[in-house]
Amino acid sequence: MKAFVLVGAVALLAAGCGGTKTVTDTTTVTHTVTVHETTTVTTTGGASAANACTGDAMSGTFKAVAGSAGAGTIVYRLSVTNTSPVACYVSGLPQVQLLGANGSDLPTHVVPEQQGLGTSAKIVLQPNGSATADARFSPDVNGTGDSTTGQCQPKSVTMRVAFGGAPLDVAVNPATSVCEQGQLQFKIFSAS
Repeated sequence: MKAFVLVGAVALLAAGCGGTKTVTDTTTVTHTVTVHETTTVTTTGGASAANACTGDAMSGTFKAVAGSAGAGTIVYRLSVTNTSPVACYVSGLPQVQLLGANGSDLPTHVVPEQQGLGTSAKIVLQPNGSATADARFSPDVNGTGDSTTGQCQPKSVTMRVAFGGAPLDVAVNPATSVCEQGQLQFKIFSAS
């Protein structure tokens, strides 16, 4: 009888050793950090694990928005896409530099489109995910410091967007002058 109990115990032990068990643990974390009195950066879920996007892992465009011209201004849309295999984030106002046909820096001044930007979130871009930011500017109304004859500034053909690491160069489509010493009234990045 002892042999039978011993064999039964060994059989039960062996049956328990062959199985596998998969456990998935999901944690949601929310962080809020005050950057300025009017700007709050918020991340939710896995967003805190994503690193800032780098220009060498992005593609983009800066194009005129159809039907946006009027009262001496026009709107162009900056669109950036994560071309890397991992998630990254963009946030706040785009930091840009306008470049002329020969690649030289042109006057560039980024300002918020409106006072009190509100909430500036980390926009997490999964692979192939995109974000946009619109810029309103004057292409033909001369301002202080601009040329008083002809074009206010040389035409911008490229926009260099600063990201962590390498910057991203995007074509300005169509090429345009940006008056008032290159003043671009940008909105903050938003998911697209």
